[in-house]
Amino acid sequence: MESVQVPPICLLDFDGDLTDWLVKTGIAHPYSTWACFHTTMYCFEIDGTECGIVARTIGGPYAVLVAEQLHVSGARVLLGLTSAGRVSPSLSMPSLVVATSAIRDEGTSYHYVPAEDIVTAPAKLAANLYEGLQGLGLPVSQGLVWTTDAPYRETAEELMEHAASGALAVEMQAASLFAFAEARHANVGVVAHVTNAIDHTGEPFDKGSDEQSWQIVQAMCRACMHQPG
Repeated sequence: MESVQVPPICLLDFDGDLTDWLVKTGIAHPYSTWACFHTTMYCFEIDGTECGIVARTIGGPYAVLVAEQLHVSGARVLLGLTSAGRVSPSLSMPSLVVATSAIRDEGTSYHYVPAEDIVTAPAKLAANLYEGLQGLGLPVSQGLVWTTDAPYRETAEELMEHAASGALAVEMQAASLFAFAEARHANVGVVAHVTNAIDHTGEPFDKGSDEQSWQIVQAMCRACMHQPG
């Protein structure tokens, strides 16, 4: 069977609402040859480069399942954009966090690399993302995130513990994807859009406008266009 290549840059839109908006506005179009585990890929162009986007790959197991297929199908860079909760009290909100490493409080990463507390991201790609996301009107940080499998299980004690260890935000995919990247020698980057916290009194999960989310995606894709495969 002839293999079908996917775009060189593919993004996992963990929430999915941005993908819905891109399709509704006609920016993104179906990528008809993609067929993977009940997902649909859409594609768009940035500066003449075709990019793919797959929505609602929530949680480490599902994200890695799709990442595996993207990797063997020719994706050169895999990106993740996820909503996240604030862990560090000093972190601005809303803000962006480029994950450079992740606490492995989930299960998927242990199927890829030996047991350790933390797994690191591909350093060059993370640095490129951090630089590329400047100037969008949102604070941008880089550093450690906490990956957990279970929603609503970020207890006050755990938040204090991980904040003390230097974690900036909590999400559900980064550790799994970074372990996959290490095992498969893949380029993977994760950006967390921090929009909620247990002490936050404003509107939760407020990511701003769809247009602003689209600007974030464009900046992420541009940041890795010259990343080696």
